[in-house]
Amino acid sequence: MNSEKVLMKGNDAIAEAAIRAGCTAYFGYPITPQNELIAYMAKNMLDKGRVFIQAESEVAAINMVYGASCAGARAMTSSSSPGISLKQEGISYAAGADVPAVIVNVVRGGPGLGSIAPSQADYFQSTRGGGHGDYYCIVLAPKSVQECADLTYLAFDLADKYRTPVIVLADGMIGQMMEGVVLPPEKNLKDLPKRDWAVGHMAGSGRSDSRHITSIHLVPEELEETVRARYARYETIKKAEVRFEAVGTEDADLVLAAYGTSARICLGARKLAEKEGIKLGIFRPITVWPFPYDELAKIASNGKPLLTVEMSMGQMVEDVKLSVLEAVNKGAKPAPVHLLGHLGGVIPTEEEVFAEAKKILGRK
Repeated sequence: MNSEKVLMKGNDAIAEAAIRAGCTAYFGYPITPQNELIAYMAKNMLDKGRVFIQAESEVAAINMVYGASCAGARAMTSSSSPGISLKQEGISYAAGADVPAVIVNVVRGGPGLGSIAPSQADYFQSTRGGGHGDYYCIVLAPKSVQECADLTYLAFDLADKYRTPVIVLADGMIGQMMEGVVLPPEKNLKDLPKRDWAVGHMAGSGRSDSRHITSIHLVPEELEETVRARYARYETIKKAEVRFEAVGTEDADLVLAAYGTSARICLGARKLAEKEGIKLGIFRPITVWPFPYDELAKIASNGKPLLTVEMSMGQMVEDVKLSVLEAVNKGAKPAPVHLLGHLGGVIPTEEEVFAEAKKILGRK
């Protein structure tokens, strides 16, 4: 891998990493704050002779992804909160047909049209399926421009490995900020996984026969069997693909739980705490689905308080509470769970997080 760093915006890093991961077809529709991503793809996908289409709507874009993936393409779309809402039916169809796809959500304030400022209020939508029916998507949450590149690159491999939609969940701050990034190597399209399940007569499928890909199963027992088999695959994903970061959690007086931009802020709060002899740990899920319940339960088993920091009214905090419940079910003392949430584009500060931690600990 080339170790040279380049200065890039998060949106651009996602786009470049997707191209290097072998994305052969991109379909999107403009919306702030992810417009740099679609603009980057418009130029660079066409320069490489790959497919780029600015669709007539978000609904059209996700269905183009569905069709292209069925035909053997490594396909991707991107949008921001209200645009992702419009894509949910198509994402459900892809999940129901076991079709890989990469969906990038650069989250803005909501509900409704909300604002164009950063938010983390799409957590429930992303981690609980988002559309109709019983399904999940793998959800990766970067905290830096470097992780925008790394996790997007990973997303394509995970989508192919498990034949499932994968969401890259980056709040608007991550998409817009600029940092140094080491880009991953460019994959040779000839080396991408062969999709022997794809519809027939398609390049790379390795087959000449036709195949019908669908999410419809009109016999109830057949649909139940299909969904149960998919959930067995989800259990495999839970065991193999959980990713997280834990900083100073072993002897912490209080553990901060956060992801994305909020986790960066917590790192600053931790440094402020060190100056006053207070130990703040940080637990950051990188996969917010599957959520690292077992890992956080182990940390929570000492009964020390946890403070969840989110740019929402409190969504990930529900998973933090489930982790504590898991620890309690194994005999641990219940750990108090607190929430510091902002919304609408308001970003918590390091000083505010530290002040809240001191308040919980009874320190002045």
